[in-house]
Amino acid sequence: MSPDPSRIPVLVGIGQSIEREAVTDVVELASRAARAAFDDAPGLVEKIQRLTMVGVSFSPVSLTPATEVADRLGLVDVVCETSTPGGNTPQWLMNRACQEISTGELEVTLIVGAEATRSMRLANPDSDFLRAATQDRSGDAGPRDTVVGASIRGMLGQAEVEANLLRPSDTYPVFESALAAKLGTTAEGSRQRIAAFMSRSSEVAAKNPFAWFQQVRSADEIAEASPTNRITAEPYTKCMNSFANVDQGSALLVTTLAIAKEAGLTDRCVFPWSGATNAELAPAARRDLAGSPAIRAAGKATFDAARVGLEQIDFIDLYSCFPVAVEIGAAEIGLALDDPRGLTQTGGMSFFGGPGNNYVSHGIAAVALRLRESGRLGYASGNGGVLSKHSLGIYSNEPPADGFKLADTSTEQAEINASALEVVHEAEGEARVDGSSVVYDRAGDPVAAPIIASLADGRRVVAVASEETLPTLAGKSLVGETVRVTGANPPRYSV
Repeated sequence: MSPDPSRIPVLVGIGQSIEREAVTDVVELASRAARAAFDDAPGLVEKIQRLTMVGVSFSPVSLTPATEVADRLGLVDVVCETSTPGGNTPQWLMNRACQEISTGELEVTLIVGAEATRSMRLANPDSDFLRAATQDRSGDAGPRDTVVGASIRGMLGQAEVEANLLRPSDTYPVFESALAAKLGTTAEGSRQRIAAFMSRSSEVAAKNPFAWFQQVRSADEIAEASPTNRITAEPYTKCMNSFANVDQGSALLVTTLAIAKEAGLTDRCVFPWSGATNAELAPAARRDLAGSPAIRAAGKATFDAARVGLEQIDFIDLYSCFPVAVEIGAAEIGLALDDPRGLTQTGGMSFFGGPGNNYVSHGIAAVALRLRESGRLGYASGNGGVLSKHSLGIYSNEPPADGFKLADTSTEQAEINASALEVVHEAEGEARVDGSSVVYDRAGDPVAAPIIASLADGRRVVAVASEETLPTLAGKSLVGETVRVTGANPPRYSV
């Protein structure tokens, strides 16, 4: 017996917005995208029961952004909520909405998101989007939207905090060094490998009207260091970093197949088939800095729940904040970096743009738009933190035979949690380096060289270079080498 159409979730309205000239704000960008979604799926505005806004990271926003968007759109009697931070959040919200529709708890919901980082910096040239992202507003007074989603606590451990290994732009290169060692390549070899698939991503961005950069970049342009493409942290050049200085918004309107049919929108329907979520340990506690058991577990569960294989997927969008996120995200589901289907439908976060937590909404939108045109199945992945939280989804232009399936990955999550290595905050003696990077300032001078290393007894330590050692590390990877570690909070190392 086929599933009840009132319990089959469909993505039926898709909207995106971008502002390249005028100064705008998050509420306006999200509202523009929502209106575009309403135009894409007319007749459903009055039926919306809930508006969820993806948590805003980089831009000024009140404690009630979802309520402000609802007011701007003229929506009444709708539940308004915002999400916790995390780049996986849009896919997690889709999975949650689809599960609630399949159980009869929900009929129509709007998921919106936006960042106005470019406008923030135009209005205030001294503003710092990274500082905005880490601002603690828990003590702010006044009304606030309900907050949903998993906490970011545990994303980093105290050892990472003590070593100032806080920024994704510093932490992902440490993972990249571990992957290079696993693959037997140098930092320069990594740059060349990365540049090849990123150049192909820029070709996709060049054709995307909502992409921030719409020019094709050659592999040489991406890989070669220059005054405009400096090395930021080994082995990454500036072009390899997510570009957050954007004004972009998106909206996804989700309902039931029955309601879509009533509104005459069956030709707009994209069907979520399955989804799953898993989380990693803090970086230093992970046994493999070059892998992701959470992606592996969530990926297997998502494909198994949909009863399809990777070879059946037509369109793929991998989370792409930094190259190693793409490389590991591909490897853990068995996807080659040079797969002819490509790794992105948007152009990736270096070229499409990296609007904070909301990028994956654009990734889902891009996959869904492709499915409306052709093909049968699409895959979208989201990643929050530093390869910390992962939410995945499979979509189709055909209804699933057995309805939407949200995979239960609790057993795999328990296994991941139980695999944690002990991390120490004080150490004396030798340690083998498992991951390293050298971070540079704008003048090209080394300013930090964090490592994650294993002591002789198997415990992990996060250490920083001593003052004498730091100037000697430019251009080097220490992975596999033995260093001398001493001290506490954080320990320092010498070569």
